[in-house]
Amino acid sequence: MLILLAAHLVAAVLAPMLVRVLGPRAFYLLAAAPLAAFGWAVTHREGEWIHPWVPDLGLSLAFRVDTLSWLLMLLVGGVGALVLAYCARYFAPGTPGLGRFAAVFVGFAGAMLGLVASDDLLLMYVFWELTTVFSYLLIGHSGTARPNRRAALQALIVTTAGGLAMLVGIVILGRHAGGYRWSQVAAALPDGPVLTVAVVLILCGALSKSAIFPVSFWLPAAMAAPTPVSAYLHAAAMVKAGVFLVAGFAPMIAVAGGPAASVWRFLAVGLGLVTMLVGGWAALFQDDLKLLLAYGTVSQLGLLTAVLGFGTAGTALAGVAMLLAHALFKAALFLVVGIVDKTTGTRDLRRLQGLGRRAPVLATIAVAAAASMAGLPPAIGFVGKEAVFGALLGAGAAGWVTLAGVVAGSMLTVAYTARFLWGAFATKSVTVGSADTASVRARESVLGPRDHPAQDNHGVGDNRSPGNGGGPGDGAGPGAGSGTSSPALKGGGVEGGPARDAAGSLREAGVVPVVAVTPTVPAPAGSLLVAPAVLAFAGVLAGCLAGVVEGVLSPYHRGFEDAGGVAHLALWHGLGVPLALSLLALAGGLALFRWLPAWKAGPGLGGGVYERVMTGMDRLAVEVTGATQRGSLPFYLAVILVVLIATAGPALVAGWPGRTEFRLWDTPLHLVPVAVSIVAAVFAVPARRRLTAVILVGVTGYANAGVFLLHGAPDLALTQFLVETVTLVMVVLVLRRLPSHFSQRPGPWRRRVRVGIGVAVGTVMAGAGFLAMSARQALPVSVAYPEMAVPYGGGHNIVNVILVDIRAWDTMGEVAVLVAVATGVASLIFRQAQRLSRRGPVESPSEPPRDEPVWLMAGHTVEAGRRSTMLEVVTRLLFHVIVLLSVYLLFTGHDTPGGGFTGGLVAGLALIVRYLAGGRYELAAAAPVDAGAVLGAGLLIAVGSGAAALVAGGQVLQSAVLDLHLPVVGDLHLVTSTVFDIGVYLIVVGLVLDVLRSLGAEVDRHALARSADHDVEQGTEHERRPQEELV
Repeated sequence: MLILLAAHLVAAVLAPMLVRVLGPRAFYLLAAAPLAAFGWAVTHREGEWIHPWVPDLGLSLAFRVDTLSWLLMLLVGGVGALVLAYCARYFAPGTPGLGRFAAVFVGFAGAMLGLVASDDLLLMYVFWELTTVFSYLLIGHSGTARPNRRAALQALIVTTAGGLAMLVGIVILGRHAGGYRWSQVAAALPDGPVLTVAVVLILCGALSKSAIFPVSFWLPAAMAAPTPVSAYLHAAAMVKAGVFLVAGFAPMIAVAGGPAASVWRFLAVGLGLVTMLVGGWAALFQDDLKLLLAYGTVSQLGLLTAVLGFGTAGTALAGVAMLLAHALFKAALFLVVGIVDKTTGTRDLRRLQGLGRRAPVLATIAVAAAASMAGLPPAIGFVGKEAVFGALLGAGAAGWVTLAGVVAGSMLTVAYTARFLWGAFATKSVTVGSADTASVRARESVLGPRDHPAQDNHGVGDNRSPGNGGGPGDGAGPGAGSGTSSPALKGGGVEGGPARDAAGSLREAGVVPVVAVTPTVPAPAGSLLVAPAVLAFAGVLAGCLAGVVEGVLSPYHRGFEDAGGVAHLALWHGLGVPLALSLLALAGGLALFRWLPAWKAGPGLGGGVYERVMTGMDRLAVEVTGATQRGSLPFYLAVILVVLIATAGPALVAGWPGRTEFRLWDTPLHLVPVAVSIVAAVFAVPARRRLTAVILVGVTGYANAGVFLLHGAPDLALTQFLVETVTLVMVVLVLRRLPSHFSQRPGPWRRRVRVGIGVAVGTVMAGAGFLAMSARQALPVSVAYPEMAVPYGGGHNIVNVILVDIRAWDTMGEVAVLVAVATGVASLIFRQAQRLSRRGPVESPSEPPRDEPVWLMAGHTVEAGRRSTMLEVVTRLLFHVIVLLSVYLLFTGHDTPGGGFTGGLVAGLALIVRYLAGGRYELAAAAPVDAGAVLGAGLLIAVGSGAAALVAGGQVLQSAVLDLHLPVVGDLHLVTSTVFDIGVYLIVVGLVLDVLRSLGAEVDRHALARSADHDVEQGTEHERRPQEELV
């Protein structure tokens, strides 16, 4: 399984390069990854695979294949491969962003594969959120189109909110069960209200992912994505994740019984039926074929949720059969719509005319898939629907109520299926409103310009009235009625002429003509038809082999313990109630389609509520921000500290032990750095000069380093000293652009308040430290660190072993924060887009060198009045020595004081000295590299060292000790964690370099530019004044 996931990752990484080289044909190669998953699933019907990840924390990469996950793996892999092959002919060469699209698509397929195969609920949640992120990128593929961005953000917000709720439910179940494996959770479900709460939270995630009412609105809006995305994500993959979760928890909830099972059935079945009815009804009023299928998808997802959530063995078998059927027919129909769009230039069913005659093969494929959607034999959709009817008939009163809703929803399904086939392929009458001469001339007007199929934004989000699309029964084509026309039709027609006059007269009369014409474009290429044909006729074949399908899927429904409501999959059950209900659904659906023009409006799916909620939240955020964010840093800091005092202070008082013993010092020498720190802090409070205050605060840091040194921690003392020095230099660089004194002296009462807050915070923090140490009941873990340093980490410097081995995960997070800090500082300084290369070397000086001796490479660029020959000479002599010292500290830090962090700080100090001695040009000469590249290389090395240990069969970031004997060097003791330390070293150097170029070199350049502008303005003013005097 790990190999399959790695194959998807490699394919996603290589996708942009392959697309650049091969164009859209690269999709054929990329299809190999999901095709491999499909082939693997065919040969692995069941099994478990566990790969230890962090055993000490009980974390492992656990995967399993059972009937349900096996079916989803087949769909994810098979449909994914077909859709990728379809993309090779769907997208035109040179389509913008195609490489990025291909990479994200393959990445989504891999995430979906991991989701359905995960045996650990937390691991499943990780893949769950990955599918959310990838779907956001796919829906918003066209980043310049506002509908795409809006739909992508809407889907992200809804599914992420549901996923967070689901995570809480997973944690509740996992904590109670003592583990997060599916088998562990099923064997130890909690009782009473705890299980009920967990069930509701998990359903929140499942229902939001599958677009169940009341959050169904995000799925139709997501049709802004390219059609292949809709065919995969919204038919066979992403929306099936919620259904998969419902199907996975249904057996264990049914077995647990009690109030939780009742709540589960009420929510899953009730909301599922509402979704089926509302979605099916809304589909009847769509003129965009893709939107019609989108609302139909919402309806079908409601059916799947209701049937699988019902909780009996019969509905379970019928539900997985319908899940298979829906993935096949809906993916095929979306691909058919893509071909229609690419062939005719429109998806508006009112503009399509006679396509069935022009593309009979495409029409045949659509009919085969639509038959399964409508539940007609011999397709698998008919088999599944009959099984649903049969299972619900034997499930008691609740089954009969559910059955009534399913039959009503099936009528709607037949109706919008007929509307889809009629709108896409039928030869329609185009009489509009009346048969007068004006209407005849109006229908001869020319259609608007062709939309580009790769953008897939036609009509997205349009909720048109039913008057815009009539049924066939009244003899009128689409457009019968008095609704408004589609935006796709606006601008159509010819300039002037009788057709335009006739159209204008009809509009004045309240009738808007919508014209359908026979397409003159050629039939679609045969290779583009392969994917929808395979999917459509696979549904027909599955229906003909219903017995085989039942034998394959039956292990899933055996997990239920009920005896009633058992169903079987068969193409022919004989004459009975299920068949009669099927005929009733067919007749009712055709009647709905026949009388469709009688209704004037379709329902919404809650999108307006979402918009109002988001608008209200934005307005609340603006009001709160305006009231609290006043631009005063002292105010912000005071609020934070007061909250700290108000929350932590009472807790400390309540938890304070009765008897306390204080040990003020280990040796009287401790009083020296403590006294220095106190004096510096006291004098820093009333300081008026910014530089004075910064230096005094820095003294407290150096005093802290002295405390470390007296405690016998030279490594900590050295690190603290270096950090304080680098920080002091950086702050001084910032102070150059600020006034020398604080802007205003606070009043007496403000000073008292600030002193009070400071004393209270100091007291609370000191008390918290004391209480934390005195309240400890067990020995700290760090007690064992000295004994673990040599055998576990291969080094004698306990501090460095902790950083790069024992607690390497903490260090990994910290260096990632350093990279983010460097990027954030640079982004604040380099604001303009044309300066994106802000981490590159500073530009070379344009001034010619002066004929005088210099000690630095860019010494001639320093102004004569600012030069210091002594500083230049010392810098020239010591720079390389300091750099060598930093490298020495890096490689000896595992056994002596030093390490990557300390060595990086020393190297950073060398760069600081070069900058202070020679300015920005000297900094560029000292480090002619891209600071971003240094940061990226360091992070890559650090992460790669951890991944290499996993590949080698160990744990992530696990180190190994190598004792080598080299002919010239001799014995060499090498620890692999040194590679991780090298990454830390580069990140620290890159951080210092990036901050120096941001706060130093770039600020210098800004100051020089302002000075030059000021000189120009002064010169212009001097020139203007004599002229004014002459006048």
